[in-house]
Formats: sequence, structure tokens, C-alpha cells
Amino acid sequence: MTAMDKTISRATPQGAALATTPEDSAMLRAAVGLTRDLGTAKAAIYWPDFLGSAALGYAGLVVAIMADQSWLIALAGLVAALALYRAASFIHELTHIRNGALPGFRLAWNLLIGIPLLIPSFMYESVHTQHHAKTRYGTVDDPEYLPLALMKPWSLPLFIVAALLAPVALLVRFAVLAPLGALIPPLRRIIVARYSALSINPAYRRRPPEGELKRRWRWQEAGACLWAFALIASPWLIGWRPLLTGVAIFSAVAVLNQLRTLVAHLWENEGEAMTVTGQFLDSVNVPPPAPLAGLWAPVGLRYHALHHLMPSMPYHALGEAHRRLAAQLGAGSTYQRANHAGMMPLVARIARSTMHAR
Repeated sequence: MTAMDKTISRATPQGAALATTPEDSAMLRAAVGLTRDLGTAKAAIYWPDFLGSAALGYAGLVVAIMADQSWLIALAGLVAALALYRAASFIHELTHIRNGALPGFRLAWNLLIGIPLLIPSFMYESVHTQHHAKTRYGTVDDPEYLPLALMKPWSLPLFIVAALLAPVALLVRFAVLAPLGALIPPLRRIIVARYSALSINPAYRRRPPEGELKRRWRWQEAGACLWAFALIASPWLIGWRPLLTGVAIFSAVAVLNQLRTLVAHLWENEGEAMTVTGQFLDSVNVPPPAPLAGLWAPVGLRYHALHHLMPSMPYHALGEAHRRLAAQLGAGSTYQRANHAGMMPLVARIARSTMHAR
């Protein structure tokens, strides 16, 4: 029995229906036909958005470290968390950008965000794409899927609270496990398989990297290892406040991302392979006018269901693609069924489902 099997509490009619959902051919044709001109990633949007978010985030971090007034520390910390969260969310784009589309973007992201936040892109690249594989989505082989709606009620708060420990877990991963793995090959194999992916499925095991990813993995892991050492040594050089402030802000980023992950899907699949339409209906769009979705689901993540229809669509084009599809397919369509009002109604829906667990 797998870890996923052990945590499922009961089946739901919705889950059974998702596994047998037939393809909506009209929606799939419209998704391709109406968006042919939107597939180009625009450097003039990516670079200013990413660099501006990173700059604002680090400025907020500096103010939070230096300020004396509690209200200013709280305000600066909030700004830093939201801006760094947005900058970090570009890791999702890195996995889908076509090779050569944005020269230098992956390197810049890793140097400015990935290594400083101890989430280098190798932890996500080649992992996230498995979540989009038609035969893997929602199964035990999907690194980013847990049937949360079918699990016990206590699983939801545990899922969120666990994110608070992300900074400590990543420090251990890069300051302790990385150097030990370099010295002990059997341990290294375990680290690669179990502790080298930004995944939520505890049953997932990662394969060793190959080719270009293997080369990127080496320098990114070495950089994160050195940075982790520097962070651990920093209190003896500059005091505890910078490290503790940074850890608190990164914990807030991790919790925010975990909340966004919680409502990215309905989590109602019981482990069966699904059609593309079934995967779409198990995913979530939170389109306008939801006022805060742009903050908690930045960089196009508010259109997560649409993203599952067109994974290579750049984030800045998803809003226009949504408008075209909604206008073409109309109310009552399969497409409209994936649109939701906001985070809290989605959390309530998943929580209600868990309350029926036996």
C-alpha cells in the first residue's frame, strides 16, 4: 500500500466522476485555436516584473531588519514576503519556457532568488513537468498531488503548518545533507530520490538527473550549500536579527505558497489516470473580479486550470486567453465549471469534503 493509499479516507462521487470524465473536444479545440497568437514569452514583461519584485522584496527585508518601530517592521515584512513570493513564483515559468526564449533568465533567477532562498531551480525542473503528464496527474506518481479532499480533517491544518518549517528543512538539506552526500554515495542516492524535489507527495521518488540538468544541478547545489553555510555562520558575524527576520519572512512566503497550493486543485482524484478534461476540472481558475487573487496566486497562477490546458502559455498571456475562452464557450460550459470565486470558498469546499471522512 502506498503513502497516498494510506491517507485517503473515502471516495467521493466527484472523484469517481473525474476519473471517467470524457474529453470536451470543443473546449480543447477552442483552447488551441483561440490562443495561437499568445504563445510568445515577452522579455519586456518577464525581466522588469521579476527584477522589480526581487528588488522590492529585498528592500522590504532590509527595512524589516533595520527598523525600530514594530509597525514598520510588520509592514516591511509583509511587503518583503509578498514581493519575494512573486519573484520566487517565476520558478514555475522556468519549467515551461521554451529553450532560448529568455536568454539568461534562469541564471538570473537562481542567482537572485533561487540560491538566496535555498530553492534553486533544479529542485523543480523536470519535477513539475511530471505533474502535467497525462498518465501521471493525480496518481501516486505525481509529485505535486495529494487527494487532500479525501483525507482526514486534520490533514489540512497539518499541510499548512508544515510549510512553517520550510526554511529550517532547506538549511538542513543544503548545509548538512549536501556535503554528507558528497562523501557518502549511498546517502547521496537517497538525497537525490527523496530530498531534492519541491513536491508534496511523500511517495514520490526522483530519478538521478541527466544531461544539461545534471550540470545545472551541480553548480546550483554547490551555491546553495555555500550560502547555507554563510547563513548559519551569520549570527556570529552580524548578530541574530538578520537571520531570524529572514527566516520569518521566508516562512511567511512558504505558508502563502502552501495556501495557494491548497486551492490550486480540488484534490478529488482517487489515484486513477484522468483525461485532460478531468484534470482541468480538478484544477482551479480564480479569475477577476477576485480582488486579492493576484497577490496570493501571482505570475498567472490564478489561472491554474487554464494552465493545465496550455502549460507552455506564458503567464502574461493567460488573462487574455481566459477572456477569449470564456466569451467563446459561454456560461454553463465545461470551461466555466473550473472558475471559482476565491481562496476561502475553495478552502471551505475542501474542508467540508474532509469532514465526511471515516
